[in-house]
Amino acid sequence: MTDADEPRILGPRENPVLAGHGDAEAALLRAWQSHRLHHAWLISGPRGIGKATLAFRFARFVLAGGGGDLLGGPTALDVAADTPIFRQVASGGHPDLLTIERGYDEKRDRQRSEIIIEDVRDIARFLHLKAAAGGWRVVVVDSADEMNRNGANALLKILEEPPAQALLLIISHSPGRLLPTIRSRCRRLAMGPLADPTVAALLGRYSPQTAEADRALLVRLADGSIGRALAIIEAGGLDLYREIAGQLQLSRPDVARIHALGERLARKDAADLFRLAGELLVGWLGRLIRAAATGRAEADLMPGEGAAMAALARRRSLEQWLELWEKIGNLVARTEAVNLDRKQVWVGAMLDIAGSAGR
Repeated sequence: MTDADEPRILGPRENPVLAGHGDAEAALLRAWQSHRLHHAWLISGPRGIGKATLAFRFARFVLAGGGGDLLGGPTALDVAADTPIFRQVASGGHPDLLTIERGYDEKRDRQRSEIIIEDVRDIARFLHLKAAAGGWRVVVVDSADEMNRNGANALLKILEEPPAQALLLIISHSPGRLLPTIRSRCRRLAMGPLADPTVAALLGRYSPQTAEADRALLVRLADGSIGRALAIIEAGGLDLYREIAGQLQLSRPDVARIHALGERLARKDAADLFRLAGELLVGWLGRLIRAAATGRAEADLMPGEGAAMAALARRRSLEQWLELWEKIGNLVARTEAVNLDRKQVWVGAMLDIAGSAGR
């Protein structure tokens, strides 16, 4: 299969398919049919499971008036892909839809690490305009976790004084880190990880060229996130995982290899790769902690991995591993937001873990 033959992976705003989240879709449909739709929804769950896809799906439904262009009758949120509304939402050109994301920093010549107050102020201006189609105005915030403090406070003010026929769909990967006052003013819609068979089926659709053995490993690494699985493929993440796990299986840390990977993750264009590496590392630690808590070796994702993980788990107490897992998870999550040195964070985390093997 050539690159031209491979299925194109659609972004959330242009994806007509939502797999594995029938309950969440039904909850939104019931809210719409009640004629008492809450003005703000906090759509939460792990990264890459379809939260943004659901948000844009519901946005299309609302902008279509809950009828007219709809397929599937009253039990679905589908809007036909060949309709003007679908095409406008997909292209970002619908006049009654505003998407708030991290903007581009012209001075640093890169995407900003956070959503700033100027981005959020666009919401207030947008919502005070008359709807071009005479119906609803919809705002999708993707994601609230990336707002800085000033941006979060600006959003809170909007939530406190919403205009009529305005709908805010706020996506969050870690809702517990949001301001409690933001959470309290939203209707919560929690979405869980996708089932492994769903992830496997989606991988078969979007990456049919991936070998069966690699696909099985991807399903295990994805933890219910098709977005994560596809990101792993795009970034060469299977080899990245094998390198990380291979380093952690050594009896003593290979400092040169750790620094070499840290250099790679610190490159200007490697922000997404660093985040992926961090997720893989934190996931690896989670499996180690499970082994420490149960006293049973984890199933191998690589030959000999489970036994090496169990041996390493015995080097510290369960409480110490939990503290380290929390510390590394927080550091990885904060690295871009507070402009920490990626290499320093990575090397420190790997030595903290692998250093236990030499004790």
